[in-house]
Amino acid sequence: MDIPVIELAHPMPGFPDDGRFALVRLDEDGVLLGFRSLDSADLQFVVVPPAPFYPDYAPEIGDDVVSELGIEEAAAGEVLVLLVVHAGATLAETTVNLRAPLVVNPATRKASQVILDDTDLPLAAPLVA
Repeated sequence: MDIPVIELAHPMPGFPDDGRFALVRLDEDGVLLGFRSLDSADLQFVVVPPAPFYPDYAPEIGDDVVSELGIEEAAAGEVLVLLVVHAGATLAETTVNLRAPLVVNPATRKASQVILDDTDLPLAAPLVA
């Protein structure tokens, strides 16, 4: 899925000047995606959909985020949930942040990195078990 311009409802922590991003494929399967800043030429996050790695992952998103992103109904196909990847030296050391997913509404092209209340979710879960 390529989305040309996504507006963040709030900047991602540590990147206050970056509010516009593009979502681009990094591999043929569309599993690895680049969340590329349109405001800073050299800023890109690697993100992945949770299903191939954590099929049971179902974050509970607060009503404030739902209204902020214009999500009318939380239908599975309507909202895109992505996990931010932290690349390690090897695949075994590569992690994803289950505690703060990126939530994208493709219809409104608005997104937000959501900090979940569930403290059992790790900030650095292994990408590959």
